[in-house]
Amino acid sequence: MAPRPVRRRVAVVGTGAIVTGSHLPALAAHADRVELVAAVDVDPARLDAFRAQAPGDVAGHTSTGAMLDAVCPDLVLVGTPPSLHREQTVAALEAGAWVLCEKPLCLSLAEYDDIAAAEQASGAYASVIFQHRYGSGAAHARALIASGELGAPLVAHCQTTWHRDAAYYAVPWRGRWTTEGGGPTMGHGIHQYDLLLHLLGPWAEIRAMAARLVHDTEGEDVSTALVRFESGALATVVNSVLSPHGRSRIRVDCADATVELTHLYGHRNDDWTYTPARHVAPERAAAWSAPGADVPSSHTAQLGAVLDAWDAGVRPPGSGPEARATLEFAAALYKAAFSGRPVRAGEITPGDPFHSAMHGDHSDWAPAERA
Repeated sequence: MAPRPVRRRVAVVGTGAIVTGSHLPALAAHADRVELVAAVDVDPARLDAFRAQAPGDVAGHTSTGAMLDAVCPDLVLVGTPPSLHREQTVAALEAGAWVLCEKPLCLSLAEYDDIAAAEQASGAYASVIFQHRYGSGAAHARALIASGELGAPLVAHCQTTWHRDAAYYAVPWRGRWTTEGGGPTMGHGIHQYDLLLHLLGPWAEIRAMAARLVHDTEGEDVSTALVRFESGALATVVNSVLSPHGRSRIRVDCADATVELTHLYGHRNDDWTYTPARHVAPERAAAWSAPGADVPSSHTAQLGAVLDAWDAGVRPPGSGPEARATLEFAAALYKAAFSGRPVRAGEITPGDPFHSAMHGDHSDWAPAERA
């Protein structure tokens, strides 16, 4: 066997809850493959607290540029508010580092083009955190659907029905187009419909509605969509922060079975169920049982997939066309909702107002001029 490459040198940008609660455990789980060498935060007190918690001697910086110059990391984990993602991701790519960035990767398709250009120029890659793709349950379901074992996908439902109160939106960067990129379509439901796209493949057409029913925000607090996939399957998508009983749910009705996933913020094998159609023989349905290994959907699983791609010398999952497809779906949902007409895949190109901003400069939704 070829020797495993030396450990990758990792830096984190942002030291808030998502980094301490999800990225640090992922780094610890892959401690034989990565070494945390630096952290960046504009708040010196928070940075010092993080360095005290992190293993080893982690250099502290208050500027991403200064950290990149001083440390030259192999991999940068970005866990800052969304409005900073494009700038920090491009800077890391230009420094030759790979990037694993929290969702959304950026706030528009135009910003994505900047990241794609930086990838091409540097030879490095930027992946977006969509950890629900990487659990063993999701991998198993995708393999069964893709192989045709469950029959053709026909009908699907994708629901992110969560609850957020006014205190949640009191955080200054939340609820604003320029800092969060949108409402639950961008900030919450994106995880579930990314998984839906992962399971069902390319979509062809979307019709949608959005509303601001409760919260005093610039963006929506609920959106709904009807989606036609290239395969012909039809799906509903709901993204809500108005739902007291929080649930994340995907259901795919195939010709021979119904696949269902119900969870909240992460899933294991037991969260997936398979219900065979009446004509399916019991021995065939028994073969659909969950795989032996139970790998939760997590940052740990996705980081492992990125490191595997690096070792293999290939583009990592969650980057390039995969990352763009999910962002395009969000832009198309907004365009369909705000324009009141169907949107087809591929129609949002440079020059389209929804290419440069998710609100598309719509008179009822674009942010008001601030004094």
